[in-house]
Amino acid sequence: MAFSLPDLPYSKDALAPHISSDTLEFHHGKHHKAYVDKANDAIKGTELEGQDLVDVIRKSWATKNMGVFNNAAQIWNHTFYWNSMSPNGGGKPTGEVADAIDRDFGSYDKFADEFKAAGAGQFGSGWAWLVVKNGKLEVRKTPNAELPLTEEGAHPILTMDVWEHAYYLDYQNKRPDYIGAFLDKLVNWDFANENLKKA
Repeated sequence: MAFSLPDLPYSKDALAPHISSDTLEFHHGKHHKAYVDKANDAIKGTELEGQDLVDVIRKSWATKNMGVFNNAAQIWNHTFYWNSMSPNGGGKPTGEVADAIDRDFGSYDKFADEFKAAGAGQFGSGWAWLVVKNGKLEVRKTPNAELPLTEEGAHPILTMDVWEHAYYLDYQNKRPDYIGAFLDKLVNWDFANENLKKA
């Protein structure tokens, strides 16, 4: 079964003014869709055709088939990113993830500083992640399409896209402003709590 472009979990204008409907129109409707189309083309007629997306990601990473990996991983990354945001999101976390952040970072503010530094410090395109590994939360950054799923025992909790197409229409070159808006207004802690329970 071919991969398909998932619907956004909210309307295209639901994250405005922090992320505009124009950005989501391009980011979801063009960039994310292009990754889906290219991944389907790349696996057509191969042993990967019809396999689960995560299996395709892990197998293509293991064999260094970067043409498949980059597009398949970007399908997964973007789907996870859309769900890492909410129209009513942002601010300090609640629930188990709040307790885990206090335990593993010392405070929410220390976590936020580390997460902002990861996003701002990722040279070029990539992602900032909150990951749980061996029962402990960690902030990570990855270049391009890379993601924690390729690492044994690492479970993503939430992610922030720092490719320019994620923010340039709204923030131009001010990546730190976008990162601040993501944490203060958009981050979906309910989703993070769900992922922490599954990890």
